[in-house]
Amino acid sequence: MKNRRLRMGMVGGAVGAFIGPVHRMAATLDGEAELVAGAFSSNPAKSRKTGGELMLDPRRTYDSYREMIAKESKLPPGERVDFVSIVTPNASHFDIASAFLKAGFNVVCDKPMTTSLKQAKDLHRLVRKTGKVFALTHNYTGYPMVKQARHMCGKGMLGKINKVVVEYPQGWMAGFITNPGNAIGMWRMDPKIAGGSCCIGDIGIHAENLVRYITGLEVEELCADLSTFVKINKLEDDGNILIHYKGGARGILYASQISAGEENPLSIRVYGTKLGLEWRQEDPNYLHVKDPAGYRTRYSKGNDYLCPEAKGAARLIWGHPDGFIEAFANIYREAYRGIRAEIAGKRMPVCDHPTSLDGVVGLAFIETVLASGRSRSKWTRMKS
Repeated sequence: MKNRRLRMGMVGGAVGAFIGPVHRMAATLDGEAELVAGAFSSNPAKSRKTGGELMLDPRRTYDSYREMIAKESKLPPGERVDFVSIVTPNASHFDIASAFLKAGFNVVCDKPMTTSLKQAKDLHRLVRKTGKVFALTHNYTGYPMVKQARHMCGKGMLGKINKVVVEYPQGWMAGFITNPGNAIGMWRMDPKIAGGSCCIGDIGIHAENLVRYITGLEVEELCADLSTFVKINKLEDDGNILIHYKGGARGILYASQISAGEENPLSIRVYGTKLGLEWRQEDPNYLHVKDPAGYRTRYSKGNDYLCPEAKGAARLIWGHPDGFIEAFANIYREAYRGIRAEIAGKRMPVCDHPTSLDGVVGLAFIETVLASGRSRSKWTRMKS
């Protein structure tokens, strides 16, 4: 069913936000959806200003998400939004997503899904009960060469996986940006808004999700060393984690927001008994594959020898980079397959996007890391 564009609503993402515009660009990149409604801020005046700048009908720019649900629900099926994107700070994700699901709307939600494992489990159960589409935007899974890495691991081309090293260092907090209007958002350091974690909840969770997406490995236990180097920060800004995966593989996860000079060099190295591979987010077109004899093969995005998922995720031919927005757009494109099926009353297809189950695993990881960081024990079992 592709006889019309999907109607998109948004909660959060007002003027000056970082992630809201990213979602709007990604959601509309393929021309499959258009933004028609939103409650862009808890400040009604700011929400209305944002709606005006986005040239929306003033009648569909709402003062709150509750008003949005109430009024959109009263519109005929041919006018109301088909799905809503939630791009608010972490602490509000659970309430907003739950309310829209209960009202019969499909949901795309920024990560982390909630601020507690209990909430995550409750939301996952609600998604299953309602039968609605729920997509979680772990956007790095949308890169073509990440999908190629997943294909190679899944087909056993690396042999038995023995070790994984994943790194996500940033440096923005080294100088501690104090401007309250900056796009990064100081709310990430406020436990009332961000939840119990800053660094791990913001970027460490991306690193964990990337490992699980590519390799399929599940954490069995971990040993976490968390630090707060910026003394006025109430949450951790650096984390170093040793991981034991089920099946015997070992891992190292390093996430940091005080690594001076770093931008967003998320990277992953996977070592098997036959091959190793490496992917770097700041050079996303290429997947480097290594063998024990020292030979190296560079797989590049956009070529015919790649797996169907990698080829399908590439927007441009080889030599032209697909980036952050395109990876986000791939998440939306897959979610749209499910949303169109849901609208048409058809059986839900298997879609390649993170789900509420990924959200549950992510919160289990965060809470296990925090528990390990507080513990004097060497190893902490993964929560379930």
